[in-house]
Amino acid sequence: MDAAELKRTWALAESLGDEVPLYFYSHLFLSHPDTRDMFPVSMATQRDRLVGALGRIVSHVDRVDEVSEFIAQLGRDHRRFGAVAAHYDAVGASLLATLAHFLGDEWTPQLATDWASAYGLIAKVMVVAADEAEGEPAVWDAEVVEAERLTLDVSKLRFRPNRPYEYRPGQSMAVEIPQRPRLWRYLSPANAPREDGTIDVHVQYIAGGQVSGALVRRVTEGDQVRLGAPVGTELVLNGGPPRDLLLVAGGTGLAPLRAVLERIDQEAGSDGAPPEVHLFHGVRLPWGLYDHGYLSSLAEARSWFTYTPVVSDDSTYPGRTGLVGQVAAAHPDRPGRLAMVCGSPAMVAGARAALARAGTPTEDIRFEQYGNLDEDSHEHNSPSEP
Repeated sequence: MDAAELKRTWALAESLGDEVPLYFYSHLFLSHPDTRDMFPVSMATQRDRLVGALGRIVSHVDRVDEVSEFIAQLGRDHRRFGAVAAHYDAVGASLLATLAHFLGDEWTPQLATDWASAYGLIAKVMVVAADEAEGEPAVWDAEVVEAERLTLDVSKLRFRPNRPYEYRPGQSMAVEIPQRPRLWRYLSPANAPREDGTIDVHVQYIAGGQVSGALVRRVTEGDQVRLGAPVGTELVLNGGPPRDLLLVAGGTGLAPLRAVLERIDQEAGSDGAPPEVHLFHGVRLPWGLYDHGYLSSLAEARSWFTYTPVVSDDSTYPGRTGLVGQVAAAHPDRPGRLAMVCGSPAMVAGARAALARAGTPTEDIRFEQYGNLDEDSHEHNSPSEP
């Protein structure tokens, strides 16, 4: 397979905008009407979610070994839609038909073969992982046991799953609320796993977002929600000797990094010295620092933890001001330190560039690479969905 050609032709297709997903979904629903029920009634927010994720993942097939676990997690997670092997065939056929339609003369027999091979490889990983997880739940029911408005536009919801839900700090999970059936959104647990099994998520209202508005304003205690399987690998601490960490969060991108921080605090002293951790949390205005009290108290109590709040849009703020990625990059680097970045796509891109310019090796800057931002994704990257 010519990975360079896959990337180049996908970039061409992406440049055509909304016409590509429109053609894709039209082809899929006309050729396989049974797939329509797997998607929300209103496709207004769906747009390029599935086709965009497929294109990005398949066109990076040369790195499949690096992301195979993430792809497998998506396969296990997509069981919540009732996805079977035949659905993967249908989606793949529509993806290839869409590319052939828009690439025109660029769509050569060799390119068609390469795209088919790449998609087949990705689909196989997902299907095999789903088959292997057949005995595990596809969906967890959970009760909302707490709904608290933290700021003008950020709420904390606490879920209690009806059965044990195992995840690793830094991962995400798909959530469906009764107010918006079939409109799943990925949220990140903001806490390390607890003995009582409850899970906190941070939700930010995004203007025009169908799901974020309902999550912040309408979800209340006693509501029943559904959770998909946990996904994500880039913001998860792996085994081995602990490395010093630079955590850079924008808005509610704080959630998965807070879970990582909580796990480090739980394990501090149990197996050697904890790593040095510096967290930069960036928001537009001071009242957006919704977890300031907890993070400040932790920094006072733990010699290994430093917390720096950053405000971008208020020049009167007495602390650090500017773009959080640039402020974090200006902090002296330590050899061997690992950076984790989470926030909106623009924030992540800016922080990555700033850190790289400051000398952080690109392989030491981690973020969810194959996420596709939902329209109301609460300002952090999230894996894509059908």
